[in-house]
Parts: sequence; C-alpha cells; structure tokens
Amino acid sequence: MPSAAPISIWDLFQHADFVVKFVMIGLLIASVAVWAIAIDKVILYTRTRRAMDSFEQAFWSGQSLDELYRSLASRPTHSMAALFVAAMREWKRSVEGQARSFAGLQMRIEKVMDVTIQREIARLERRLLVLATVGSAGPFVGLFGTVWGIMTSFQSIAASKNTSLAVVAPGIAEALFATAIGLVAAIPATIFYNKFAGEVNKQAQRLEGFADEFSAILSRQIDDRE
Repeated sequence: MPSAAPISIWDLFQHADFVVKFVMIGLLIASVAVWAIAIDKVILYTRTRRAMDSFEQAFWSGQSLDELYRSLASRPTHSMAALFVAAMREWKRSVEGQARSFAGLQMRIEKVMDVTIQREIARLERRLLVLATVGSAGPFVGLFGTVWGIMTSFQSIAASKNTSLAVVAPGIAEALFATAIGLVAAIPATIFYNKFAGEVNKQAQRLEGFADEFSAILSRQIDDRE
C-alpha cells in the first residue's frame, strides 16, 4: 500500500480556516518585526557602547572641558556626550551670565543630567515593548488559532460523519501549526527582550556613574568660585 504524501507547510496554511490564516499571517508579521527590531537594537547598542568608550577616553585624556564642550555642542549628541553637553550648558549659563549666580547651580545641573539620562534610557528602550508583547502574547494568539482550527475540524468531521485518522489528522495539523508559528515568534522575542533589557540596564548604570563623577567635578569648581 503506497504511503500518503507528506503535508507541506504551504498545504497546512492553504487549507486552514480563514481565522487561522489570519492568526498565522499576524504571527508571521510579528516574527519579522521581532527580528527587525533585534537587528536594529544590536546595531544601536554596539554604536552606543563605542560612543561611550570614545567619549570617556576624550574626557579623561586631560583635554580642557571647555574645548571638549565646544567640539560636541555644535553637533547632535547622544549617551554620555549628551549628558556632558547638557550639564556644561547649564554650567555656562550661570558662570558666564551677568549675575554669576551659583545658588542652586549644583541642583540644577543634577536635574538636567537626570532628565538627559531618562531621555537616553527612553531612546534605548524604544520598541522593546513590542518584543515583550510578542513574547508574552504570541503563544496565546497561536493557541487561539489552534483552538479555532480544532473546532472547525470537529465541525467538518461531524458533517462528514467520518472519524478516520486520515480525515482528522490534516485538520488537527493545520490547527497545531498556528501554535508552532506563535512559538517561533515568541521564543526569539523573549530571548531578545531579556538580553536587551540587561544591555539597557548596563548602559544606564554607566550613564549614572558618569553623572555622579561629573557632578562631583563641577561641585568642586563651584566651591572654588564661591
């Protein structure tokens, strides 16, 4: 007796109910989005780490803070450079102003750096919520497609009044395929989210550490000028 031809993935999709097809297409789009976000984040975090290393090297090289500020203030900056520029801008407004008021300057500088850190963290975390959503909801969406497909298969079985395995198996396979796609989307999303959340935390700690060091440097400058 010749064996039945194996069912291809395209056959599973083609013969699925329209609701199951909709679920599959949505999960495939989500999977593509997950990988696109992952590639974008890998590039972003790599560039950010290199920018931090380069800035720290310039900052601790003994170069004048005014010279470093002038070289950075004329172009868009991110990460530590943005933190430095924001603090120096606030410093110069008070030092070079006519009133030369130092009252509350330390607090203003720390506030400016806190706001800049939050803005940088928000930039690093952008679209991570998509990964978290796909990672948590993907299996359940796939399960919904599976449940719907199984219900449809049982209705077809009841209508045909044929319960042989040859009739039941294709419909069950089509339904389970939705769960498989959900897992294919959710597993990488969860892995990437956990990895990137840890990377954001590391970079946030570096920013906060630099903010504390730079705040101490400016605090000594304020004490010397008062």
